[in-house]
Amino acid sequence: MPLNITGHHIELTDSLRDYVNQKLTRLTRHYDNITQVQVTLSVEKERKQAASTLKIAGAELHGNAESDDMYAAIDALADKLDRQLLKHKEKTQARAKGTGTAGV
Repeated sequence: MPLNITGHHIELTDSLRDYVNQKLTRLTRHYDNITQVQVTLSVEKERKQAASTLKIAGAELHGNAESDDMYAAIDALADKLDRQLLKHKEKTQARAKGTGTAGV
């Protein structure tokens, strides 16, 4: 899973890079066909924001989270992407079985 991390108005320290890598590599436990991950960490005044784009087979997933703490924003982003990835996986499995998706 190639991971590209950029910073906007923030210095990317090794600890921030390691934390993002640690949190986003857990996404591979649900879906191992992730082709690319782009993460942007930014700071505007007191608002810390983490945004990401995941490229997977057949789709692109986008996530965005903000908090007063950058590490909390990264945690929230990882949780959002995890939920989106599970939902995408369920949809593709339902399509493969031919049952369709209820309520979509």
